[in-house]
Amino acid sequence: MDTTTTDRIEKQVRLPHPRSRVWRALTDSQEFGAWFGAVFTEPFAAGARVQGRITIKGYEHMTMDITIERMEPEHAFSWRWHPGGAKPGESFAHEPMTLVVFELEEVPEGTLLKVVETGFDQIPLARRATAFKDNEGGWTGQMKAIAAYLARSS
Repeated sequence: MDTTTTDRIEKQVRLPHPRSRVWRALTDSQEFGAWFGAVFTEPFAAGARVQGRITIKGYEHMTMDITIERMEPEHAFSWRWHPGGAKPGESFAHEPMTLVVFELEEVPEGTLLKVVETGFDQIPLARRATAFKDNEGGWTGQMKAIAAYLARSS
């Protein structure tokens, strides 16, 4: 089930892996970068601001900059960031951030992973629709990416 409003993107995927394995793929910065398409040199930790170089073709000029809010082992992982892709020399630092929340739920066939991103209605109108569209498509791709990564690495 995918749910979308103008302020909220929600995606989910059922993964045939234990919750502990999915948790590690989400919260170990090296594993996260491997499937998400970024290189991080620092570990993820609640309260930390972490930056990683994007490795996805066409986006190599970008840096992923997240502030981690919550890490509840094997249950919830969340961060804030500036949505959408900034062009070289462009900055969204003065804008409000959106909140990305991953939730893990044990299900009979493995783990249900949900991602919800909220806060788009706060983004300046001039780029709100583009940021929303880019991230909506991005989360669809990232749910496929984590599934493929776990299938290869587990």
